[in-house]
Amino acid sequence: MIGRLFKFRGGIKPDAHKNESAGAPIGRAPLPPRLVVPLRQSARASASCIVEVGQRVLKGERIGAPEGFLGTAVHAPTSGTVVDLGHYPMAHISGLDTPCVVIAPDGEERWIEHAPFDYHTASREQALAWLRDCGIVGLGGATFPSHVKLGKGAGIETLILNGAECEPWITCDDRLMRERAADILAGAAILRELIGARELVAGIEDNKPEAIAAMREAAAAAGDVRIVPVPALYPAGGEKQLIRVLTGVEIPYGKLGGDYGVQCFNVGTAHAVYRAIALGEPLLSRVVTLTGNVARSGNWEVLIGTPVADLLTLAQPKADTDRTLMGGPMMGFALPRLDVPIVKGSNCLISASPTLFPPAPPEQPCIRCGECARACPAELQPFELYWFSRSKNFGKAQEYHLFDCIECGCCAYVCPAHIPLVDYFRFSKSEIWAREREKTAADQARERFEFRNFRQEREKAEKAARLAAKAAETHAKLGAETADAAPAAADAAAEDPKKALIAAALARAQAQKAETRPRNTDNLSPEKQAEIADIEARRKVLEAVHATDHRRAPELSSADAPPPGTPAGGSEPRH
Repeated sequence: MIGRLFKFRGGIKPDAHKNESAGAPIGRAPLPPRLVVPLRQSARASASCIVEVGQRVLKGERIGAPEGFLGTAVHAPTSGTVVDLGHYPMAHISGLDTPCVVIAPDGEERWIEHAPFDYHTASREQALAWLRDCGIVGLGGATFPSHVKLGKGAGIETLILNGAECEPWITCDDRLMRERAADILAGAAILRELIGARELVAGIEDNKPEAIAAMREAAAAAGDVRIVPVPALYPAGGEKQLIRVLTGVEIPYGKLGGDYGVQCFNVGTAHAVYRAIALGEPLLSRVVTLTGNVARSGNWEVLIGTPVADLLTLAQPKADTDRTLMGGPMMGFALPRLDVPIVKGSNCLISASPTLFPPAPPEQPCIRCGECARACPAELQPFELYWFSRSKNFGKAQEYHLFDCIECGCCAYVCPAHIPLVDYFRFSKSEIWAREREKTAADQARERFEFRNFRQEREKAEKAARLAAKAAETHAKLGAETADAAPAAADAAAEDPKKALIAAALARAQAQKAETRPRNTDNLSPEKQAEIADIEARRKVLEAVHATDHRRAPELSSADAPPPGTPAGGSEPRH
């Protein structure tokens, strides 16, 4: 157990804006007229649809089966009727469509039969499968499948409960810890047992005194858990940064906390795990912060699939609102449209206005002041990454550890030239991923072509071997009957298996012809026998005549030939 806190390099202290939404208790958002439930809840994996249009579903009923190693199930957030299966815009900066199940709620909120899952008597694999089938993912924003993150159940010494919530404006985890601390710690205890950790530590930023007090009270009842306030410094809620602050372990480039015996889970994830195990409830809703340029800020329990436009009416955005941000102002993005649904990773909606979030000043040339490098919590050199990204020198960008950038936005926040550095880094990452996909596709095509050529050559050799074997077998069967033709057949087989087969077939046909006897000459009358004898005698005479003519043909040809010097027409030459 480590009794002191450590520091990570870099970081910034923007205005927190927590008080706008942290004071009101969590409310329950009303049912919308339609729930648009995406089958793809993250960029990593999707689910396959297992319902049909017109089918009635119950609350908690599975509507999407997990696909692949990173897949998790998707469930109906309420009871109702499936009215459409189609592609709808997703909550993403691209605004692209994704497969969705559209449910018309019936307002009855009728649950499926569900019961607690006794993970003590079940195997660890069964417990992980239960979490997968309940759709449990990380609710801190990454939506990484929790059953995968739990690993092998060994090698983890410290389990960290992430309650830092360092990004400005977001307070959903703060309210969750204030109101449901006991459930959070119960879920953390389940995670601790499944992952095999010896120590459980909860890190909470010190600008949340009410949440710290509530968690400490619950920890006193639960026992064997430490609640540790950490300095409010963005991005202290980053996984590697929080591990560094609480344990002193510095995760190097390209490594994960699990490689060094430490694993992090968000407090919202722990709460969802508790409900899945203790109550048998799949993940159907989450707490979302509604704040910004609104008349009524707060946090709401929102069903997955609720359209953003329906949810914003609860906060009553003001008239000068010009856009809506999903996520915080540092790592979030402006929604291209408001008919997109809430997904499991949606933690905040900020109504923005020119007063709250003034337009960014025009980008100016980099002056190499180094402020971005001093603020970078990943200890990178953002100004170098910027030049390489701008010039599309992606190889050098990777050499400078581009993919260790957590896109926290600290560099862009302090840049005096107002360069949108994170946008450049995202561009480089997407280009590198695209080129990797193209290279992988080209490698696969080349491998298929090379295997096709190899297969054709192999089949050709196998066919030649079969022909040679068959020729040898046929020649052996002929035996003494084809003794005269054996040397030629052997030479033919050695030179060309096809010629050997042809020679063997001809020899076999001749032998069969020699053995063939007329089968209709038995028991003939004397008249028929005399007639056949007469025919045979005439045939022999004709054969003898033909033989004589063939012998005389060369002599006649030479006798009838014109003398030398005779023209082609056959007449004598004129003098």
